[in-house]
Amino acid sequence: MSRDLHDLPERLGLLRDAAATKNLTRGVLTGQEDPPLVALIRAAEEISANGSRWNVRPLRELFDDARRLHEETGRTHADSWLAPRLHSTLRMTRSEAADPAVWNFLALVVGPDYVVWRHLPTKGRDGGHPAVTADRFCGPHYKHAFARLWWAAELFRDGDDYRPVVTACRNQDILNTVLRLDIIDHRPTARAITRLLEDGTVRTGREVNALATAVNTAGGTLMYDVLAPDDGPDADAFRYWVNEGDMAPPAHRDSLPNGPDDGAVSRGSVDSMVRQFEKLFAEAPVRGKEQQGREEVSDNG
Repeated sequence: MSRDLHDLPERLGLLRDAAATKNLTRGVLTGQEDPPLVALIRAAEEISANGSRWNVRPLRELFDDARRLHEETGRTHADSWLAPRLHSTLRMTRSEAADPAVWNFLALVVGPDYVVWRHLPTKGRDGGHPAVTADRFCGPHYKHAFARLWWAAELFRDGDDYRPVVTACRNQDILNTVLRLDIIDHRPTARAITRLLEDGTVRTGREVNALATAVNTAGGTLMYDVLAPDDGPDADAFRYWVNEGDMAPPAHRDSLPNGPDDGAVSRGSVDSMVRQFEKLFAEAPVRGKEQQGREEVSDNG
């Protein structure tokens, strides 16, 4: 399965769920067949908004580079590289990114080969051919191959700083578990979780899942907005960053791009959340915690 850039449309489109799922055949999910490019393009709707931020070429080139750079280091390592660059290249508002049709188009038309490369299991069930789950092509934002990376970058960045995104995406349980929690919309909560990863308080996949459970359970009673106030990002600055995409250079392959300069998260609020989460984590049950040593970070996303 491959996509030649010269065969692709110039701009992204909107591919609704019905058209996407109709073409998710067994052959596509196993990587033995290409999704029907012409039929999918015909079924797609045009994006009414103008601007080069909808151009296909920079995205297709990103996918090619992500795969090339991580063929030897391991495909899960591509997540932390691609997430900030995808976010910086595909500049959308949250309302635009909440439309699954754009992600369906990206997965089935622009980068189906990347989806298969990244998410195809090494073994199939009951001796059959391994297959990617359909929700990697057409699914919720925390499962979709590309949506989950864009949203991870949006939710874990600290203003224009993507370094916390890299930290988050290096642990597959952040993407698999934490990303689906509503509390992650609270910026000090998201930043505090990456701080605990950075300082080594939380290291393994099991520890991430234990922390996520504790934080999510406590969130209903502790009222994190009160414990750690957050004025939220500067909406005008974010909109400027979106519109600036027409003038922005391609995302650098060797250094992180700059995100929206819409305000860093309050350091005091993050510190408050870190102290709170350290207490919660100290009391959280972690499966296998008594075993000697620490397990490797989950690598089977």
